[in-house]
Amino acid sequence: MALTCGIIGLPLVGKTTLFNLLTLAQADTSTFAGKTKTNVRTAPIPDRRLDFLASLYRPRKVTPATLEVIDVPGFTPGAGAAFLSAVREVDALIHVVRAFRREDVPHVAGEINPSRDLDTVNTELILADLQLVETRLERIAASKKVKGELLAEQEALKRCKAALEEERPLSEAGLTEEEWRALRHIEFLTTKPMIIVVNIDEEQLKNGDYQGRAEVEAYISARGLPVLTLCAKLEAEIAELNPADREAFLKEMGIDEPGIHRLARAIYRRLGLISFLTVGEDEVKAWTIREGTRAKEAAGKVHSDMERGFIRAEVVKFEDLLACGNMAKARERGLVRLEGKDYVVEDGDIINFRFNVHR
Repeated sequence: MALTCGIIGLPLVGKTTLFNLLTLAQADTSTFAGKTKTNVRTAPIPDRRLDFLASLYRPRKVTPATLEVIDVPGFTPGAGAAFLSAVREVDALIHVVRAFRREDVPHVAGEINPSRDLDTVNTELILADLQLVETRLERIAASKKVKGELLAEQEALKRCKAALEEERPLSEAGLTEEEWRALRHIEFLTTKPMIIVVNIDEEQLKNGDYQGRAEVEAYISARGLPVLTLCAKLEAEIAELNPADREAFLKEMGIDEPGIHRLARAIYRRLGLISFLTVGEDEVKAWTIREGTRAKEAAGKVHSDMERGFIRAEVVKFEDLLACGNMAKARERGLVRLEGKDYVVEDGDIINFRFNVHR
């Protein structure tokens, strides 16, 4: 599924470090604030269910779900063309703001203020959408006849303009489904799903607090945005440890799992994505689908022939298989069931598709 997530923010906030952690890349994390290079790579979505299934089936290959991640050039006021161009290309946004203190890496604005930084970048997105709306309204006004679909678009755009002028993103504009349909051909920026990541230092992690926290929490609460707080520097150190040392270190720190794993899954959920699983001796694999996908369409993710010749989906919930220990016991307890083409696939469903294609 070709869905992408862009990491955005001001320069020197830790965007590229997060990009490297998510994608296992080794992109340059130079402190040069003016760099414009866009890094692109696929990120695996950590899934502990695959670990259990791999231990059960001993497959030749284990394939997690993935998501394409783009490290967007840092936004610099007055020179946002490259920034906005990259943002237009993604489906969701990770907005990184800096709370960490580091004397050798000065903040581009001179002082640490995460709520101000949030507002700086989000305001740029709002202004870009406002310009888009005003340009479109001007073109419609210049038309000789404004009626039907064009009239519906014009009215919807006026509501958008009112929201943006109040510095509200279009995700909060309260448009109806009909109004959104009238605007479906326009690629807005402030409708993209967003997650806020506050990048803190180790001392702030230990204290459970950082400068400007109350203001950040008020900002995100007012906008209904999800937020994760993590220390990218520490996460990078954890990632460099071998698996045994990593587990011991996390246990010592009282951490259940690396924060970067939680972030990857949060992005996945924010995009409305879920995974169904297929198992066997050749491969255990997580397949990415949109929430609400029906069984026949899901079969097409595995192979077009499966969708074309779909008969039934043999389904067992991962939690049921985990409780039973193996598929044979799950069958004995009646937990493996057959579903038709209109069955709505749920996250963690383990599916074997039955199909028949006549040549």
